[in-house]
Amino acid sequence: MTTDEQAIRTLIEAWLKASEDGDTAKVLELMSSDVVFLQPGQKPMRGRKEFEAAQGGIRDVEIDGRADIQEIHVNGEWAYCWNFLTVTFTPKNGAAGRRAGNVLTVLRKESGRWAIFRDANLLTKVDG
Repeated sequence: MTTDEQAIRTLIEAWLKASEDGDTAKVLELMSSDVVFLQPGQKPMRGRKEFEAAQGGIRDVEIDGRADIQEIHVNGEWAYCWNFLTVTFTPKNGAAGRRAGNVLTVLRKESGRWAIFRDANLLTKVDG
């Protein structure tokens, strides 16, 4: 495994940990300022500000995410990562829900570190 591949794995682990901790500021640090998130049935979420605004809807929700990395490919200052993500959302006063699916992330090296540049998230609701 190359140093860049390990750095991308570390970024994904940091994202999951920060999400579990509710640390939006840390999550924002892991993405480019011009990041774009694509999700089924929704308009693209563009930039850190839109992402941060969307986080308001999950402030009282515990998040448990697991990424099963399928592939990482690095080409200079660009990389992509395909993983299978499973996320359990548990509202403070409600029943847990789960979503799972493939995620394809394009990363860009910025000031010597990897950042999420584009993310196509194909998570769908999982029963049980």
